[in-house]
Amino acid sequence: MAANIIIINMKNLFIQALISFFAIYGAAAHAQTSRLDEVFKSGKLRICMTGDYRPFTYQRADGTFEGMDVDLGMSLAKALGVNAQFVKTSWPNLMGDFIEKCDIAMGGVSITLERLKKAGFAEFHMLDGKSAIARCADTAKFQTLDAIDQPTTRAIVNPGGTNERYARANFKRAKLTVHPDNVSIFEQIVQGEADIMVTDSSETLWQSKQHPELCAINPDKPLQFAEKAYMLPRGDIPFKAWVDAWMHMQKETGAYQQVFNKWLK
Repeated sequence: MAANIIIINMKNLFIQALISFFAIYGAAAHAQTSRLDEVFKSGKLRICMTGDYRPFTYQRADGTFEGMDVDLGMSLAKALGVNAQFVKTSWPNLMGDFIEKCDIAMGGVSITLERLKKAGFAEFHMLDGKSAIARCADTAKFQTLDAIDQPTTRAIVNPGGTNERYARANFKRAKLTVHPDNVSIFEQIVQGEADIMVTDSSETLWQSKQHPELCAINPDKPLQFAEKAYMLPRGDIPFKAWVDAWMHMQKETGAYQQVFNKWLK
C-alpha cells in the first residue's frame, strides 16, 4: 500500500513538473518577438545584397539594383505588404551588415556551416555548386580540379565569400590572385591577365553569355555541392516559416520559374 502511494505521488510530481515546463516554455515562446512582426511594424523589408554578383544582384551607376534576387526581393516585400529597401554590402562584410542593418540577405547567398554559426536560412531554392570558367580556347585543359591546380595556372578570385574559401582550400599549386572587383574580374580572364576562375555554376553560365570569349566548364557537373537560400535571423521560426511558405507558392504557381528564366535562360 505504501509503495503504491509513493508511486502515485511520484507520478503526480512528474505531471506537475511537465505542466510547469510547458507553461514556462509556452510563455517564453509567446513572449519571443519575431523579425516578421518588426517588418510589419516598420513597413519595410531591409534586404542586404552585394550588388556585384550577376545575375542575382547588380548595383547600377545610379545606385539602383537589378537581378534575379532583386525581382524576388521586391515580390517578397509586396507579399508582406511592405516596401523593399536594398542595403549595399560586400562579401567580406555580409554577415556583420546583415546582423546590424538587415532583415534578410539575398543575392546569390550560399548556405555554409560558417554562416550557420551566426545566422539561419530559409529552405534552399537553387542547387548551385562551384564550376570553372575560362577562355573558350583553354577549356579542354581545365576539365578537372587537378588539371586546374597546376603551377602554370593563373587563377583569379574575388575576396570574402565562398569563392575565395573554395580557392584557398583547393588550389595548392596554382597561382592565385585576389581581384577586389567582382564586376570586372571576368574581363581579367578575357584580356589574358588570368586563366581561370571558379565560381558558382549559375554565374559561369551568365558570364559566358556576357563574354563570348569565355566558356563555362561542366556547369552541369560542378566541382563542389552548394545550395542557395535567403539568410535570416538565427532561430526566428515564424519569419522562416513565412519565407518558406512564400517561396513554395512562388514555385508552385510558376512565378519563380518566370524570374529564373528571365535571368538564367
